[in-house]
Amino acid sequence: MDIEQRQAELIDHFVKQASTQKGSALGSVIVEATSQPSLFAFSEILAVPNVAELRGTENSAYLDVLRLFAHGTWSDYKNNAGHLPQLVPDQVLKLKQLTVLTLSETNKVLPYDRLMQELDVSNVRELEDFLINECMYAGIVRGKLDQLRRCFEVQFAAGRDLRPGQLGSMIQMLSNWLSTSDNLLVSIQEKIKWADTMNESDKKHRKDVEDRVEEVKKSLSHKADVDFRGHEEIYSEPSGLMEYEEDRSRPKRRRHPMS
Repeated sequence: MDIEQRQAELIDHFVKQASTQKGSALGSVIVEATSQPSLFAFSEILAVPNVAELRGTENSAYLDVLRLFAHGTWSDYKNNAGHLPQLVPDQVLKLKQLTVLTLSETNKVLPYDRLMQELDVSNVRELEDFLINECMYAGIVRGKLDQLRRCFEVQFAAGRDLRPGQLGSMIQMLSNWLSTSDNLLVSIQEKIKWADTMNESDKKHRKDVEDRVEEVKKSLSHKADVDFRGHEEIYSEPSGLMEYEEDRSRPKRRRHPMS
């Protein structure tokens, strides 16, 4: 089962659970969802009316936790730990994974120093083990560990839930992409048309050259034929010189004196 299908099933499961629970029981559902190793999207759970009703109640901290996992990072948790429930180890791991996704949204080259600071990792070996075992093997990112440059080169990263107000910028980004794609398509079509025109021109030029070559061949053939016939006529004419020579070789007739 691929990660998208697994996530879809988990989201459906927790949405149904959240829809039937209230108060502290709903808080337990949120803790379970944010601890689930294969779940990285939480906006559908946030949209459940029962979850929204936690605001202003004694269990409102669970709503804040869910928002943290939908949009926040490990640094956000540390800065607000005094107002949030203590996270269990699985939640800590999950939030650090989500932090890598957030950093990968805008940076395709992540320096080790920054990653260690954002994830509270003390050394490179621990960082690389985390990126390999908890991120790449989990299928949420793909990339290359560059030990020489001390950075992680991101090739792919799963998307996180859209933050409030981010939808407008996402729409604008997609509109810009669509406009660029349209312009590129027009450019490609113009190049195809130009190539077709050049191809037709090349075919016409080649045909003209072939016709000229054929004309030259015919002209040379005709000239050779005329020259050959001329020589044939010259050598076939009767030779008066030979007849004259034959006459000279005959014995002369002796004249008899007249009596």
